[in-house]
Amino acid sequence: MHLVVIRHAIAEDKEAFAKTGRPDIERPLTKHGRTVMARVAKGLTRQVESIDVLAASPLVRAAQTTSIVAKAYDGMPVVTIDALAPQSSPAAFAAWLRTQRDAKVVAAVGHEPHLGTLITWFIAGLGDSHVTLDKGGVCMLEMGGQPGAGNATLIWSLPPNVLATLAEK
Repeated sequence: MHLVVIRHAIAEDKEAFAKTGRPDIERPLTKHGRTVMARVAKGLTRQVESIDVLAASPLVRAAQTTSIVAKAYDGMPVVTIDALAPQSSPAAFAAWLRTQRDAKVVAAVGHEPHLGTLITWFIAGLGDSHVTLDKGGVCMLEMGGQPGAGNATLIWSLPPNVLATLAEK
């Protein structure tokens, strides 16, 4: 199984959004973030031909990013899972991922530093982040058996500007 890890696109400023009184889970993408992510998603289709399962964190900015990715993949369905919420443990996501055993490619959209911790845990079995994805950045891991601590290999990691450039080719 391959796991494509995608950080949500550029969202509204956290401090400015806090002044609205609405909870951070509702903080949306900016117009610029949506525009850039559309190009990133198109570039991603050049790197990853198809996705079998597309999962999103329950936070609005991740859901909006996932919708953009889904559209680039012909409107594929999206699954929202709590195991991609920022406070979730890597083991919780791995447990969910093991239920997707028929999928060859699973894509997951979430947040930093949670995604960095998840990637580090899958690659090295460590519980803290040693990887940082830019907003709209993507990496691909290959699972060497059951998804779990230390069972993955990093195949590639690309920042959003590289993926956006791929969209233009």
